[in-house]
Amino acid sequence: MFSLRWPLWNPDMKRILVLILLAAGLAGRLLAQNIIVNEASQLELNGNFTQARALLQAAIDSGKTPRADLKSLKFELDRLQRIREDYSLTRNDLFDQLNGMIKDLTRDEFNKWVSEGRFDRRTIDGKEFFFNSSPNNLFFRHRELDARRSEPQEPKRLPSERLEVVHAIKKAALAEKTPYVLPMTFQVTMTVTADADAAPAGQTIRAWLPIPRTYPFQYGFKLHSSSPAPKSIDAEDSSIRSIYFEEPAQAGKETEFKIDYEFTTRGVYFDLHPDKIKPYDANDDAVKKFTSEAPHVVFTPEIKALSAKIVGNETNPMLKAKKIYDWLSDNLLYSYATEYSTIRNISDYCRSHGYGDCGQQAL
Repeated sequence: MFSLRWPLWNPDMKRILVLILLAAGLAGRLLAQNIIVNEASQLELNGNFTQARALLQAAIDSGKTPRADLKSLKFELDRLQRIREDYSLTRNDLFDQLNGMIKDLTRDEFNKWVSEGRFDRRTIDGKEFFFNSSPNNLFFRHRELDARRSEPQEPKRLPSERLEVVHAIKKAALAEKTPYVLPMTFQVTMTVTADADAAPAGQTIRAWLPIPRTYPFQYGFKLHSSSPAPKSIDAEDSSIRSIYFEEPAQAGKETEFKIDYEFTTRGVYFDLHPDKIKPYDANDDAVKKFTSEAPHVVFTPEIKALSAKIVGNETNPMLKAKKIYDWLSDNLLYSYATEYSTIRNISDYCRSHGYGDCGQQAL
């Protein structure tokens, strides 16, 4: 045993010791929290959701977890619930839905599709569950099944209509010598409703409804009406712009949030030429903002290898970007997505599965 006699130490040495002790305490706290989160994550991957939930809840209820660290534990708890809600179909549920959508579907054929991995599925506490959007995703990923739909789809004119718009935007941009053309104003009504008794009577329900932010090609947001009155509206340059509402829940009644607004957006076309692309400084802050890693844009070894394979010997930055964009367009299938918050690394999830929704493919 030993003791420290503060009078023997100068003030700087005292401060250093205090910082060391604080750092050690912080490191120990973070280590304990990470151990719990990692253990719960491994239990979830193994399908042991009840055990993972119990572990997280015990840490939350222990009273030993600092307030600042409770948020991450509660997030993990919420994440487990979101996965459960995303994966709610049993094998029989999925077959019954598909049987009403696909002509001449047999159990043997369906089971073969399951074994081939055509459906997103999870084991949760020893039981097999399938992603709620599995029926729609089957048609997205296997277009040959369209011919067997019980209710044939009407011919889609949308792709040709989009191409007409693209040609019009390009023509206008070249004629007007500006990348932003053909403004259109949209009138929008958005309604978000919480089910009756989704929260106890009197409890505050909070809602964030997304609204357009301002860009060079997008402007003129005007809120015409809202119900209830908004508590706050994000600044026009907010990266996740929304209107925030609060409303107390009423027993037996739905809680509705509604906004009516307008905004104007323009078509965009940049007349780019590879031979006019100039060298850039990779360390420039303006460039790093768009080329750096982020929580869901992680440069894994697999992502790096794929990027190198796609780009090959190309050195022109514009043509590199075009090669990557074309590869994504040609090789990734569209699919409805599970909750983004439940995926640890969205960009690599999309790469490894070979499919994703618009946001996942963009990441």
